[in-house]
Amino acid sequence: MSRRRLLPSLTAIRTFEAVARSMSFTDAAAELNVTQSAASRQVRALEQFIGVPVFERGKRGLSLTEEGRAYAAAARAALDAMELATLQVMANERGGGVLTVGTLPTLATRWLIPRLGGFARQHPRITVNLVSGDGPVVPGSGEDVGLRFGDGNWPDHDSYRLGLSEVMVVVCSPETAERVEWPADLRGHVLLRHSTRPGAWPQWLAAAGLADLDPGGPSFEHFFMVIQAAVAGLGVALLPRFLVADELRSGALVTPLAASTIYDGGYYMICPRGRAELPKVRAFRDWLLAESLQ
Repeated sequence: MSRRRLLPSLTAIRTFEAVARSMSFTDAAAELNVTQSAASRQVRALEQFIGVPVFERGKRGLSLTEEGRAYAAAARAALDAMELATLQVMANERGGGVLTVGTLPTLATRWLIPRLGGFARQHPRITVNLVSGDGPVVPGSGEDVGLRFGDGNWPDHDSYRLGLSEVMVVVCSPETAERVEWPADLRGHVLLRHSTRPGAWPQWLAAAGLADLDPGGPSFEHFFMVIQAAVAGLGVALLPRFLVADELRSGALVTPLAASTIYDGGYYMICPRGRAELPKVRAFRDWLLAESLQ
């Protein structure tokens, strides 16, 4: 004879977990698309069901009781497990599904997109959608995985370092290169900067014996902007070699100086913890790691 499970309603558990995570009935209600009073009723119904209070309600706001803290951790783990199981079933689709990848724009256009045909041939049932992204992958945001630059430390995420390193080389237009023969010649040129790599030029200049040179040129938010500025002759840029391979082959950019440096950090595929073994995520991760080592 089957045993009836002693469980409160799923709505009550979801509401309690949302309130415990945000410590706000207002924020939890907005997240769940219900009214604040409805969220409060669900939590009170939960407290009546389990027979103990889960929140202390004081003048300074909400705080979890000892029982509430333990129950919140258990509820979060249970909801995460249910969500993962649901995603696995939804994503299976005979080995297919839609994978949304949040990626840095220049990495996408210069490196990923030219290679995606290979992934499509290996996994024809998986459709890859690309969106721009540079922060954590937030569950519910629409991103399944992210391609990011950093040190591998994204809280609550699994991260996998790709075989891409930022070997930084000095590049400029052929016309500008006529006036750049030695590192010291950079003193007479505008140094183009990338806003998310503030240490790149100082690192290169220090290695070249030019630590006193202030790289105070114009700053650009994306690598493709820096690349286009260098092609247009606006100055000298310091860029990852793999991102300017096409311009170097075509002659639109040249490397007037041989010295290079490797910028700290690396490129990673990241995904919320526990989702790395979803079939579509696992397939993309394995392909991406192999492709980045080519």
